[in-house]
Amino acid sequence: ELIREDLGFRFISEQVSHHPPISAFYSEGLNQDFRFHGSIYPKLKFWGKSVEAEPRGTITLELLKHNEAYTWTNPTCCVHNVILGQLWIEQYGIVEIVNHRTGDKCILHFKPCGLFGKELHRVEGYIQDKNRKKLFIMYGKWTECLWGIDPASYESFKKQEKRGDQARKAKMDDGPEKANSDVPGDVADDVPVAQETVQVIPGSKLLWRINSRPPNSAQMYNFTSFTVSLNELESGMEKTLPPTDCRLRPDIRGMENGNMDLASQEKERLEEKQREARKERAKEDAEWRTRWFSPGNNPYTGAPDWLYAGHYFERNFSDCPDIY
Repeated sequence: ELIREDLGFRFISEQVSHHPPISAFYSEGLNQDFRFHGSIYPKLKFWGKSVEAEPRGTITLELLKHNEAYTWTNPTCCVHNVILGQLWIEQYGIVEIVNHRTGDKCILHFKPCGLFGKELHRVEGYIQDKNRKKLFIMYGKWTECLWGIDPASYESFKKQEKRGDQARKAKMDDGPEKANSDVPGDVADDVPVAQETVQVIPGSKLLWRINSRPPNSAQMYNFTSFTVSLNELESGMEKTLPPTDCRLRPDIRGMENGNMDLASQEKERLEEKQREARKERAKEDAEWRTRWFSPGNNPYTGAPDWLYAGHYFERNFSDCPDIY
């Protein structure tokens, strides 16, 4: 559970399946201006030195005051050097965001890094109407910022850029050929060097920019200000939270307090307790019962989804199991 009155929303999530791992979530505006819900069901692929998480599950955003609903599926995420070397991640794939009232679509291309890292973290895309006419162009980096511009200005800039590239190439072709001794033989999993900024096309409008990290981010797994606060257990919370809230997990509390030995011991104890609980359910031929979400179909796409069943904020937690 997360309630942020300063930001105007409340949020809950539940792990609705352990094998395979599926998490469902629901969020709503405190002023009844939006609903945001979906499920996260990653399909993992291990490629030796990297792990790829292909997302499953639909994400839905409803803007209630505008009577609009949007759906999409997240891009693929890849974590490199999981065995040896410096970890780094990238996201790639096509994300299609559909406006179900107007038929408009936003097509975003999260570009793969490529051999020399030129496209690392880059995003390019456009908004089109139901007749496939492009209305707006977007570009930037998902780690930094996103800019937008009208299609005519974008195409004009790209033509000028292409002419400049051709002129530079012709100039290089006139000179002596030079071998590039700086190109490594195997760079597929090396950490690419990302450019610090995005080249801004004249006439562009800034749509979004990432917030700066807190001063102690490097000591806290490079968390953002938002993420670093999520495990905070403030005074009085235990009286209102369900006993299954993850902030009450003893292993998480051990990590938050810097006691890694205790955290490791508690994690082993919790895993053993889960195994015993599964054995008991198997003896009774009983299935795990979700509390706040139920399987169904997405109201806009018809695809299988996990839907919020309501009643969480009535705070009747008497039937919550003892999982810790």
